[in-house]
Amino acid sequence: MARNVLFLLGFLSLFFGLAVADWNILNQNRKTGLGISLKNYCEGWRINVELNNIRGFDVVPDECVEYIGKYMTSTQYKVDSERATEECSLYLSSCCALKGDGKDAWIFDIDDTLLSTVPYYKKHQYGGEKVDLGSLEGWMAESKAPALEHTLKLFNEIKGRGFQIFLISSRRENLRSATVDNLVKVGYHGWTGLKLRGPEDDWKTVQKYKAETRKLLVDEGYRIWGSVGDQWSSLEGNPSAKRTFKLPNSLYYVA
Repeated sequence: MARNVLFLLGFLSLFFGLAVADWNILNQNRKTGLGISLKNYCEGWRINVELNNIRGFDVVPDECVEYIGKYMTSTQYKVDSERATEECSLYLSSCCALKGDGKDAWIFDIDDTLLSTVPYYKKHQYGGEKVDLGSLEGWMAESKAPALEHTLKLFNEIKGRGFQIFLISSRRENLRSATVDNLVKVGYHGWTGLKLRGPEDDWKTVQKYKAETRKLLVDEGYRIWGSVGDQWSSLEGNPSAKRTFKLPNSLYYVA
């Protein structure tokens, strides 16, 4: 009986292993005859991450790590990001009748919105490794993240128009000093408030934490005209900004 059970388990393991292997994009390509390349597949995966159709992934698929790495360090990534910030500028040109009472607000996320974590992920297979929070926070504590030039320009434009800028990040409170140092070092100055996760926020999803923070601003009388982030969790939930802008990021997913 035991031998039969072991045989059955072994057979099922082999069957499922073959089934998983058979779902490789290159095997599907041979079956369908569509001529789909690995690049096509990985671009489709990346686009559906941006559309929020692919959610909750822990790592970038092995077969797409190289492609995602090339994209996140490419001219195309810069162009895609700049196109998003140009849309912010177009919106700013006609959207907002500021009242001059100091209550017109704009929100920015920090990581991969104002500062780039690409140098960190370059050393960790561009999202192909599951995130080690201790390692990532250790890197953040070094205050070496470069600015994303397109959002630095947008930040200064929004500040120059008289908005109160609030930075709402999923970084933890113990990184406050390092975060401020990093932001100032690469050219960000003059924000009104910086919110980081405290111990009371640890149990909350990022979406809930950020929505609650926005509610506190609204309760204080702020009008949130816009919000910029690289994760849907930074933008979704109520209350929302009047207009939200999503920057590209296929390295990781934050709920």
